[in-house]
Amino acid sequence: MSFFGIGQKNQQQSDVRTTTGGVPLDAVSRLRRMRGEGGTPLFTSDLSVSEFVLLEQMGWRPLGLVLGSSIYHVGIQYGNFYQNQELPYLTAAMYEARDLAMSRMEEEADVLGADGIVGVALEVGGYAWAENALEFTAIGTAVKAPGEESWRTRDGKPFTSDFSVQDFYKLVTSTGYVPRELVLGNCVYHIAHQGFAQAMRTLGTNVELQNYTEAIYDARELAMSRMQAEAETHGADGIIGMQIVEKTHIWNPHVIEFMAIGTSVEKRGEPKTVPLTFQVGLND
Repeated sequence: MSFFGIGQKNQQQSDVRTTTGGVPLDAVSRLRRMRGEGGTPLFTSDLSVSEFVLLEQMGWRPLGLVLGSSIYHVGIQYGNFYQNQELPYLTAAMYEARDLAMSRMEEEADVLGADGIVGVALEVGGYAWAENALEFTAIGTAVKAPGEESWRTRDGKPFTSDFSVQDFYKLVTSTGYVPRELVLGNCVYHIAHQGFAQAMRTLGTNVELQNYTEAIYDARELAMSRMQAEAETHGADGIIGMQIVEKTHIWNPHVIEFMAIGTSVEKRGEPKTVPLTFQVGLND
């Protein structure tokens, strides 16, 4: 058999070595072994020692480090050189790629039987060998709650949160709120170039550059409104830890992605008294 034929065979095999959601079957087998199928349970995590100790004191258990990944080819869309405008084709690509990574991380947590995922980090990176492609990764520690109370979302999925364990503890014990989902909104936006006449009029003067101000303002607003709409769809009461990230990624400097991200929360019950023994390590 030729080398080319072997490559084709391996490609065909790789096409069926994932779940319908895109998680490698080898990862599913590894997670099941961690859960205790065929041996003794073993957990992994990216928790610090202080976070691990605090989680144990709360009665929660770390189950495993879960990961979702998607290497996504981002297409091309051109904006008018002198016009502020969203590039919806690129906006959709960036959103879908992150959604794929998040859903695969949640699927791994499901295999472990987790109630939620804490410390979720969403990252975007590129490779020299994959021009115009970006890898989107979502990673966090799957955790199990004590008792029979359900901590899952209304859709029956593990909750997702970028909170540290210390912040997670403070939230659920001191406020009565619970985390629901890591919500985000994004917008890829073309910032118009200044024309020659406009540049000359502002030369050496203190003056607001209205076209730039309006563009940045509009792009941020689009990202924020989409994040809020996502939280509203699953009945959240609010969003905590919100931040807005601006990056050019693989585009020219006048094309910027604005991403608004935070953890949605829902009110459940009344605040609980914080036991004195839990105070150690809360601020570490």
